[in-house]
Amino acid sequence: MTTTPEAEDFAELSADAVLSRREEPGILALMWRHPSIFWGGLMLVAMVAIAIFGPYFTADPTFIHPILRLKPPGGQMWFGTDFLGRDVLARVIYGARVSLVVGLAVAVCAVAIGLVTGLVAGYVRALDAVVMRVMDGLMAIPGILLAIALISLSGATLATVVIAITIPEVPRVVRLVRAVVLTVREEPYVEAAIAAGTRLPQLLIRHILPNTIAPLIVQATYICGAAMLTEAILGFLGAGIPPEIPSWGNIMSEGRTYFQLCPWIIFCPGVALGLTVLAVNFVGDGLRDTLDPRIARKM
Repeated sequence: MTTTPEAEDFAELSADAVLSRREEPGILALMWRHPSIFWGGLMLVAMVAIAIFGPYFTADPTFIHPILRLKPPGGQMWFGTDFLGRDVLARVIYGARVSLVVGLAVAVCAVAIGLVTGLVAGYVRALDAVVMRVMDGLMAIPGILLAIALISLSGATLATVVIAITIPEVPRVVRLVRAVVLTVREEPYVEAAIAAGTRLPQLLIRHILPNTIAPLIVQATYICGAAMLTEAILGFLGAGIPPEIPSWGNIMSEGRTYFQLCPWIIFCPGVALGLTVLAVNFVGDGLRDTLDPRIARKM
């Protein structure tokens, strides 16, 4: 029996399609190869969903019930009430919005500013020393003290908290991007682009910027987790989000006086904060293992 060339080509294409279909990783393969990304991402998606849709199914987090003050967790109030009779569950869910917004905003702002500054500092030798001395000066100042000083001068608002937490995180991104640029700018393809007359902005965007994406993604996850912790610390110290806006730091700060009598006021937001930061760190560790070629080669 003879076959035509068209049939042979069709058979080869069919075999390639079946092979590629078999090589596509499913959910179980993803769980096995990257468990940190899967479980961390699942926890993070669940927390985001709770923060977005949870307030529609809970009571007003600022409504005061004097008769129900300091009630333990039960059927009506799953997380109990605080010293003013406010629903702790509703306040914890609303506080998730604040922490997630602060973490995401700080990560985006710090990466954007640090990326541009690091690219310029790493490639333009004349600006390298000046920019890095400024970054070293910012890193010498404790981030919490700098944030408290900025908030004290400009007032406690959500935007001020984001700016105050972003400034100490920028030098870390700048140093990371600069280290990558110093390595990449000596590569032959960069020298070839320079010899071909490629302009500086195009050179940075097309040849150097793609090499910084992988480490920046990993660094952004750690900045997001650190920003949520810093926001909670500022709220606990009374220098963060205004008290009338529920946040995990504010809730724990208000409940520390009643900790021995009503530990759930601190325990519930503390567990929520810990799980969220843990999920972000899981995703960051998984992305680091996936994007680092030396580690991915051993997997």
